[in-house]
Amino acid sequence: MQTKITIVGAGAAGLFCAGLLGQKGFDVTVIDNGKKPGRKILMSGGGKCNFTNLDIDAKHYISQNPHFCKSALSRYNQWDFIQLVNQYNIAYHEKDHGQLFCDNSAKEIVDMLVSECQKGGVKWMMQTQLDDVKIVADGFQLHTSQGIIESHSLIIATGGLSMPALGMTSIGYKIAEKFAIPVVPVRAGLVPFTLHKPLLDVLSPLAGIALPVEVANDKISFKENLLFTHRGLSGPAILQLSSYWQAGEFITINLLPDLPFESAFKPLLEKNRNQSLKNCLAQILPKRVVEALMQLNMIADKLVKQLNPNEQKQLYTALTQWQIMPNGTEGYRTAEVTLGGVSTDALSSKTMAAKSHPNLYFIGEVMDVTGALGGYNFQWAWSSAFACAKAFD
Repeated sequence: MQTKITIVGAGAAGLFCAGLLGQKGFDVTVIDNGKKPGRKILMSGGGKCNFTNLDIDAKHYISQNPHFCKSALSRYNQWDFIQLVNQYNIAYHEKDHGQLFCDNSAKEIVDMLVSECQKGGVKWMMQTQLDDVKIVADGFQLHTSQGIIESHSLIIATGGLSMPALGMTSIGYKIAEKFAIPVVPVRAGLVPFTLHKPLLDVLSPLAGIALPVEVANDKISFKENLLFTHRGLSGPAILQLSSYWQAGEFITINLLPDLPFESAFKPLLEKNRNQSLKNCLAQILPKRVVEALMQLNMIADKLVKQLNPNEQKQLYTALTQWQIMPNGTEGYRTAEVTLGGVSTDALSSKTMAAKSHPNLYFIGEVMDVTGALGGYNFQWAWSSAFACAKAFD
């Protein structure tokens, strides 16, 4: 089988790029090991797909080259993708921090992308395993479970290693390494933390409780919700921080991010001085959380009025500078993204082509560009795919 352009991966980046190239008149074939296209899209955002964000900026991306993503993000931005969504009359709404979600189902985004591919006559080879890629005189020879494909150009849109249950593999990295293209070491990102056993025994009964916090390490802080789980800690604040966390590093949790000591916390204690500390603090924190903190000896079992001014400050410090060393993360099984990937130093920021192999391209999550939680990774998929497709003009 011969084709002009082969795209490996029927995820967000691969589908969008295929549609753009097909409609330019190119002969495009998409291969994927799954039964259906867009599996990760369907799972995203609780089935509602957080397809972009109103505040797209390079500062929301992690990469060894923080400037790499700027060109693609500026050439195809959130408003461009929103325009496409509007053309398909897909209803959506804004959540916190500029996040845009489908009103109904993530399937609408997949259907839109598939429709764009159909307009361009894109060919599909689903449930097709890619085993090897070789360079031949006029391009590439792909050895697959469905036979050999010869292609002039090859676009790798295989995603990362997160959510292995959806069939994600390391094939994209292996192809890069085969062609001597460096790969930045990969690890799970936007992922819950696990906890060491003594602390987990105290906190796991709180599973399901969420509360607003500010979490930080030495590099960065995030002010969003924390969720207690049976394995440890999750929620938006924790997922965001996990992408910047290194094993063996403490994290600091501020349980009272909106309660300054002098203007709010101290007056609360004064007002409830005849109550137990437990009942007083249960006005600002979930009661079960307060009880757990007492188990951890962070809150004394005494009356408010028994605290002297110094002890009041010590209590406030304990609640706003709670230090925990996570045991680790839940890994790729529950991670939303993969950090690291194909080195951007080896790629053109304008076309996504490998500098050493002009007809070989990498787009989306397989590259060393990782967005924050909130639609940034989907926008990178759209933007990098657009930049790649423009290279064929």
